[in-house]
Amino acid sequence: MRNNQAKITGVVLAGGLARRMGGTDKGLIQLKGRPLVSYAIDAILSVTDRVLINANRNHEAYRALGYPVVSDQTSTFDGPLAGILSAMQTVETPYILTLPCDCPLFEGKHLRRMVDTMDVATMDCCAAFDGHRLHPVFLLLDCRLLASLEAYLSAGRRKIDTWLNQHRLGLVDYSDQPEIFRNVNTQEDLTAVQSTL
Repeated sequence: MRNNQAKITGVVLAGGLARRMGGTDKGLIQLKGRPLVSYAIDAILSVTDRVLINANRNHEAYRALGYPVVSDQTSTFDGPLAGILSAMQTVETPYILTLPCDCPLFEGKHLRRMVDTMDVATMDCCAAFDGHRLHPVFLLLDCRLLASLEAYLSAGRRKIDTWLNQHRLGLVDYSDQPEIFRNVNTQEDLTAVQSTL
């Protein structure tokens, strides 16, 4: 999918409840003087200038970053697929590229690997794989799957990897650097990531 950056909207998923952080809105947590979400935005901007933030709280704080904000269609915090659905219904590009707001070690060069891996002739989507496990919220997705996702969520299903496996899923190999998937779930994680950056 090289040289197709104009066809992609980058979507930062910041709509969770962050229970392990005491309910603090993770995207707005400060890391080295910047909100955590800004690291994800920087990564996206190395791939495309189209950015969308999925958030279910603190909308004004997210809008102040200068990008559109879209919420889930429900108020029940139904997981990443709910945010992905809202994004797919909003964007005008044929593809979305999603990543969570809480993985600041995942940079633009890592997103570019995903874009370069996607073969639109043989894949509907591709997701990150660290050599041991899938990281399905690091995802490049064809928006033609919108109807499929609507039906899946309407049936009360929520597991993202189960839905992805219903389609032509490609894996993007990051087994050479699995540490980039370290996310900030606790205060201890925040301290550890801060010392790494």
